[in-house]
Amino acid sequence: MTHRIFLPEALAEACTVALRGSAFTHAVRVLRLREGDPLCVFNGDGSEYAARITAATRDQAEILLESRHHPATESPLPTTLLQAVGKGERMDWALQKATELGVTRIRPVTTRRCNVRIDDRRWQKKINHWRGVVVSACEQSGRVVVPELLPVCDLDAALAECDAALRLMLAFDGDGNGALPAAAPDGVALLVGPEGGLDEAEIASARRAGFTGWRLGQRVLRTETAPVAALALLQQRYGDLG
Repeated sequence: MTHRIFLPEALAEACTVALRGSAFTHAVRVLRLREGDPLCVFNGDGSEYAARITAATRDQAEILLESRHHPATESPLPTTLLQAVGKGERMDWALQKATELGVTRIRPVTTRRCNVRIDDRRWQKKINHWRGVVVSACEQSGRVVVPELLPVCDLDAALAECDAALRLMLAFDGDGNGALPAAAPDGVALLVGPEGGLDEAEIASARRAGFTGWRLGQRVLRTETAPVAALALLQQRYGDLG
């Protein structure tokens, strides 16, 4: 399997590009790629490049972009995940798997039962960390478009900006698959609450914003498991799974 590397810069066929910073560390120090080794490079614009390392030193490496390709690895279903912020690895896992499942946009949200309360500087640090999780998931899964990771905001602000054709809120007292229309919608917004769920006022606000309650089954799923199950079902029904 050819290793994939994300480079956030303009790319073009027959160009030589320097690997520095985290890209160099990952390619040369972690993967131990050497001169002559092949790799795949992408920048999130929908294409990827077959490349080869042409030089590698202790501090940097150079690669030659040999050919451009447009793999069909992006889902035809635009999906926005409104994910209540969870602690530590739970949030990482939810964002990683959502990316693998083809999510288009991620909006981390704070709710009344969220048990993460930090200042703006630390929120930015978390966003930077989550962006790394999302990029790594794209590298692993073969995606060529990096999901948009929006800043953290409160639930009311996230609801106010939502304009997806189909808006679903995971709720144990919601409808089953009857909440899903027969025809594929132009886009889906999926709201996932925190451990302990959304409170009654938040559920009411979501319903006023056009969200329909969707029950996934008879078992209560954790906040990091629920988006994975829901996105898989949506991709199987309207997207490119199955």
